Amino acid sequence: MHKIWLIVQREYLTRVRKKSFIIMTLVGPLLMAALMVVPIWLTTISDDSETIEVLDESGLFAGKFQNEGDLKFKPVSGSVEAAKKRVMETENTALLYIPKINLDKPEGIKLFSQENTSLTTQIGLEKMLKREIEEQKFARSGVDKKVLDQIKTDISISTVNMADGDEKSSNAAVTSAAGYIGAILIYMFIFIYGVQIMRGVIEEKTNRIVEVVISSVKPFQLMMGKILGIAAVGLTQFLLWIMLSTAIVSVVSSQFKVDRFSDEKIEETLKTTSDAGQAKEMHDIFSAINNLNVPLLLGCFLFYFLGGYLLYGALFGAVGSAVDNETDTQQFLFPITIPLIMSFIVAQTVIIKNPDGPVAFWMSVIPFTSPISMMLRLPFGVPTWQLLLSMAMLILGFIFTVWLAGRIYRVGILMYGKKVNYRELSKWLFYKG
Repeated sequence: MHKIWLIVQREYLTRVRKKSFIIMTLVGPLLMAALMVVPIWLTTISDDSETIEVLDESGLFAGKFQNEGDLKFKPVSGSVEAAKKRVMETENTALLYIPKINLDKPEGIKLFSQENTSLTTQIGLEKMLKREIEEQKFARSGVDKKVLDQIKTDISISTVNMADGDEKSSNAAVTSAAGYIGAILIYMFIFIYGVQIMRGVIEEKTNRIVEVVISSVKPFQLMMGKILGIAAVGLTQFLLWIMLSTAIVSVVSSQFKVDRFSDEKIEETLKTTSDAGQAKEMHDIFSAINNLNVPLLLGCFLFYFLGGYLLYGALFGAVGSAVDNETDTQQFLFPITIPLIMSFIVAQTVIIKNPDGPVAFWMSVIPFTSPISMMLRLPFGVPTWQLLLSMAMLILGFIFTVWLAGRIYRVGILMYGKKVNYRELSKWLFYKG
C-alpha cells in the first residue's frame, strides 16, 4: 500500500504542477462563464432596431402596424420608386410595399432593404400581416373574432412528484436538463482522464522508464497508483472549477442583478409578467429548480464520476500496456467506448421517455452504463434500493475491471514490438505469476 501511495503522489504532483493543468483550471470556468455572459452582453450593446416604412396602396392596413420590440413602423405615401430611393439613402430602414391585394389570395407584398433581411424580421412581418388579413376576413364574413378567441382554450397540466410521501412540483424539461448536465460531465471526465492514463502508460513503456519502476514495485501497484493519482487530479480540477464557477456566477449575478430563485423573486417575476400562461410556466420552472435535491445530485455525481472513471480508467490503462503506440489503440478503445455511447443513445430514446422502465433500470444497474444512465434518472427520483444496488454493482464492476486490467497490464507492460490482438489478450489473462 505504501508503494501505491508513493505512485499516487508522483502522478498527482507531476500533473498538477504542469502549466497546462493550471491554465485549464483557471480558463475552464472563464470559458463557461463567457458562453453564458457574452451573448447577453452583446445583446445589450448591439443596436438591432429597424425602421420599417409602410407604403400601403391597398388601404387595408392603415394604423394597424404597431411598434413591437426593435421593429418600428412609419407609414409613408408617394410612389414606390421614391420610397425605394429614400430607403437606399438611410441605414437600418426598410420599405414594406403592400399593393392592392385580394384578401383571399394576398400576393405582391414586398420588403425592400439595403442589406439582407433577417429571418426574425421577415417572420415577424409575416405574422403581423397574417393576423391583420385574418381579422379583415373575419369582419367581411360577419364572424366576431373575439368570440372565436374566447372559444380557444389553452390547457396546462401541472406535474407533481409524490416520491417519499411529499408532493413537489416537477418539470420534465428541468429534470431532464439536470440529468443531462451531470451525464455529459461524467462522460467528458471519463474520456479526458482515461486517455491520460493510457497515454501515460504508453509513454513510460516506449521510453523504457517502466522497466526501472517495475524493479521496485509490482505491475498491479504501478497501475493502481497511476489510476488513483490521475483520479485525484481530475477530482481536484473539478472541485476547483466548482469554486471558481461559483465565484464567477456570484460576480456576474451582482453585475446583472440576477437574484436566486427564491420565493420572493418568483412572486415578483410573476407580477411583472402580463401573460398568465407564461407566468404559470415560469412558476413551474422555478418551483422545479427549487425542488431539485441538489445535495443528493452532487453527492451521486461525485460517486459516479469516481466510480465510472476508476472502472474505465483500469481498462484504458490495460489498453495502453498492450500496445506500443497510440495508433494501435483504436481497435481496443472502440469496444470500451460502446457502452458509454450507447448510454446516450438509449437515454434519448428510452430513459428520458420512461425513467422508471425496465430498460432504464437495468442500464442504471449495469456498471458499464450506470454512471451515465443513473445520472439521467436521478433528477426524476430513484428508489433508495435501486440507487444502493447501482452503487454496489459499480463497486463490484470496478473490482472486476481492475483485476482484469491487472492481468493484462502485468504482461503487456514489458512486451515490445509485437502486434497484439484479442486472442493474445485472452491468453495473458491465464498466465501464471
